[in-house]
Amino acid sequence: MFMLYGLLAGVLIGRLAGGNLARLEHVAIRWAPLAMIGLLAQLVLFLQPVAERVGELGMPVYVASTALVLVVVVRNARIPGLALVAAGAASNLAAIVANGGYMPASAGALAALGKSISAGYSNSALVPAPALAPLTDVFAMPRWVPFANVFSIGDVMICVGVAVAVVALMRGGASRNLPRTYSQPGTTGP
Repeated sequence: MFMLYGLLAGVLIGRLAGGNLARLEHVAIRWAPLAMIGLLAQLVLFLQPVAERVGELGMPVYVASTALVLVVVVRNARIPGLALVAAGAASNLAAIVANGGYMPASAGALAALGKSISAGYSNSALVPAPALAPLTDVFAMPRWVPFANVFSIGDVMICVGVAVAVVALMRGGASRNLPRTYSQPGTTGP
């Protein structure tokens, strides 16, 4: 959900910078169906009825789906901002793998939101001494923010990277650095 804020910020900044939202529809993301499979797997995994029944199978599904999305992001890293998205996703994946398939959430960050770890499978866990602690969900969004949640430094990198990518693509300045399949209409590519 944190990535959505990057997308919204990117569109707003892109428009303020004179970018054209229509340019986004001409961007071809290589291996996009794989990313959609990974994101869909996570969406289904965290639905309450599934989360209540998936048990220990949730951990490998979560790790594999996160890795699948990371592979797609790396494949498209020539798009401005996606290298930062890849670094953030790799940071999150490292923390998840190092902690047995869960992203540790700080008790203090959860308390700041008045939240707790839900019953059933969750990608978050309270861990007394998490591995790679600085990379875990140690921050809390303000309660007034819609869909407020805990987040990590990796989430921040993903959010900023998505915003940078959207702005660059809306402004069309990215097309000269991209392979022909990413070029904006009316350009000749690299």
